[in-house]
Amino acid sequence: RWPNIYIKSNRRCCGERKMRFDLDGLEVFFPYPSIYPEQYEYMLELKNALDAKGHCMLEMPTGTGKTVSLLSLITSYQYAHPETGKLVYCTRTVPEMSQTIEELKRVINHRNSLLSEEQVAKNPVLGVCLSARRNMCIHPKVMEASDREQVDVLCRRRTAPWVRMKANDEGNTNSSSAALCEFYEEYDRRGSDIPITSGIYNLEDMQQIGRENGWCPYFATRHVVKFASVIVYNYQYMLDPKVANMVSKELEKECIVVFDEAHNIDNVCIEALSVNFNRRSLEAAAANVSKLNRLINTEKEADQARLNAEYQALVEGLTASGAIDATAADVLGNPVLPDDILDEAVPGNIRKAQHFVKLLDIIIKHLKTRMRVQRVEKETPIAFLHNVQSTIGVESKPLRFAYSRLNSLLRTLRIVDLEEFTPICQVADFLTLVATPDYKNGFMIIIEPYDQRTPHFEDPIIQFACLDASLAIKPVLKRFQSVIITSGTLSPIDLYPKLLDLQPKVRRSLSMSIVRPCICPMIVTRGTDQTPVTSQFNARENKAVVRNYGALLIDLAKSIPDGIVCFFTSYQYMENVVTEWHEQGVLAEVLKHKLLFIETKDVVETTLALDNYRRACDCGRGAVFLSVARGKVSEGIDFDRHYGRCVVLYGIPFQYTKSHILLARLEYLRRTFKIREDEFLAFDALRQASQCVGRVIRSKVDYGIMIFADKRYNNQSKRSKLPPWITQFLEESNANLSTEEAVNVCKSFLKNIAQPLSSATISSSVQVSTLLTEEDLTKRAETMREARKARERSEQNSDDENEIAFKKMKKN
Repeated sequence: RWPNIYIKSNRRCCGERKMRFDLDGLEVFFPYPSIYPEQYEYMLELKNALDAKGHCMLEMPTGTGKTVSLLSLITSYQYAHPETGKLVYCTRTVPEMSQTIEELKRVINHRNSLLSEEQVAKNPVLGVCLSARRNMCIHPKVMEASDREQVDVLCRRRTAPWVRMKANDEGNTNSSSAALCEFYEEYDRRGSDIPITSGIYNLEDMQQIGRENGWCPYFATRHVVKFASVIVYNYQYMLDPKVANMVSKELEKECIVVFDEAHNIDNVCIEALSVNFNRRSLEAAAANVSKLNRLINTEKEADQARLNAEYQALVEGLTASGAIDATAADVLGNPVLPDDILDEAVPGNIRKAQHFVKLLDIIIKHLKTRMRVQRVEKETPIAFLHNVQSTIGVESKPLRFAYSRLNSLLRTLRIVDLEEFTPICQVADFLTLVATPDYKNGFMIIIEPYDQRTPHFEDPIIQFACLDASLAIKPVLKRFQSVIITSGTLSPIDLYPKLLDLQPKVRRSLSMSIVRPCICPMIVTRGTDQTPVTSQFNARENKAVVRNYGALLIDLAKSIPDGIVCFFTSYQYMENVVTEWHEQGVLAEVLKHKLLFIETKDVVETTLALDNYRRACDCGRGAVFLSVARGKVSEGIDFDRHYGRCVVLYGIPFQYTKSHILLARLEYLRRTFKIREDEFLAFDALRQASQCVGRVIRSKVDYGIMIFADKRYNNQSKRSKLPPWITQFLEESNANLSTEEAVNVCKSFLKNIAQPLSSATISSSVQVSTLLTEEDLTKRAETMREARKARERSEQNSDDENEIAFKKMKKN
């Protein structure tokens, strides 16, 4: 148990007095009675970036209030500078979104409590979070769907324009053949008169307001986003071009964009522009083409005029997006069309629906032929397009419009079950990406006859792999004046600007202020028999290594209370080790002291295992959770407090180095950004390792043990890439331990952390080093003002002396 003084110091939300202080000339509203020094430094660096109207990268220790610091500073900046645009806060998961909104509520409520009613009314704040339909729907019948993915389909079946037209024509909106959504109808009837006042609304708030007023919270939020002060949503709404064009296209340049937990932002960017499909996907896409043909023939007989109108809609859409100019659009709208103008503007073979579907059919057959390979083939987009033109006579221009043309056709055919047509949408997405002129460089098409990990099972796959993360984020960096990239694990921070082609105005990694160490990192390099422990490939079959790993886990289970989390480098390695542990009796010995749970590739099984793990920790039984780096648990699950008193990382989580996509990316990084292969691999592995061990520390009142069980962590090249808030606690004496020594260090740490703080330590450290009050910040602001005045006087005196010297020189 932590000493009372520490709990009192950090139980800040219960304090009576909140903070309102000066930060380098900016009045900041902070909703707690004290602030950590690293929070103050974080906000200062953030303000410098906003003043410079530039981008910044900031790394702040886990559990030190990064989110509230960021929100307090930016909302205060918006208040002081009304010309500042929206705050667009991008998160990875729905729980992170909810947490951000709750902190924002606390910040704005605190600010409103200090301002007069007139000031609050003059500066209203509206904050909303936007998520998928399945997370916001309130229709009782739609929400009854057992499969959450079906919510989107059921929603479109009730809100699609043609469904509503049919219901209105029939004069019965409640008929089973064309049932509408009464919530969407009420939203559509009210239009811009939706009664949403200023305030901060999470997903549940919007759902509740929707129920009370009878309108759809999803479409209402889509509408409110246009004039909200703060928007919280997923990364994909900003980085994925397909989604961003629908959601984020109306945001102004002055917006401040934040990517929180952005340690993997380069991977997110790459995934947004990458497509892959196997033989089964192409067969499904071929089936989609056949169904589209049948639907087109049916529609052609029923309504030829609507298909012609669909072509005109395509022309208007291309004009709006800038793909063709207005002159070409006028000519295209004329029924008498010169062939040369048609060919220049919109390719003739996608002008009509049947022609376009025939084109897709030809491309799918070509891709099936390309899949029949005996060895891995790699080629650039230019080479692929040349092959397509020489083989089947299709030019690149019609391919460039494939995705927008397919979406237009699906709307024309009144298709609501879009998930059924996902395979053909993937093919169209692939064609658009490969034919886009801006994507000639930084991409590679890789065709593999089988999965490298199952070489005896034939499963060919075509992969359009993005190799350059900067391509996805470049439009965001060019469009908005300030983009904030922040996380608790950005080390080494110097590599991100290269990967993202980013020139930040501010770049800094902050350390953690402490009274005494709250985490105990250590490196285990050998077992009790002095056998070096490592997860290197050539040592994975060494039973002595596996036995020492097992002995370490048994001793930890005996000595450490509550929860222990173990991370392995891959599912295959975890399966091999656990199998060997079972044969050696390690698992049976662990079960004498704690329950044992394992992460699997099945999401439902893993969720159930996590729930039971927490129950075991809550009841005092204690448990061990075996997990995998780069898995679900390592990225989105927190093991705070008694759920994670110790985390063990078995090995270094390097990527699968024989992956052809990884090899292509490494070659591209070396050639384009001068990043060595070993430098990137170590950087990527160590950020994953930091993310894993950081799961057990979620606040300053928390404490835990971090064990890096691999001899390679003792190399300076590896240790230097760990975040400063970990290395500052890593003592040299704990950097080369045996399994037995590591257990003794754990016992000593737990014994010391249970002792109350001495009064001398409290008086010298707590008030001065780890917590700053409003009075402390006032003194600091006065000191900064005096220093600024002194600097200005010095500069003025220097200018005067230079002017006098110049006059003397001129006189002489």
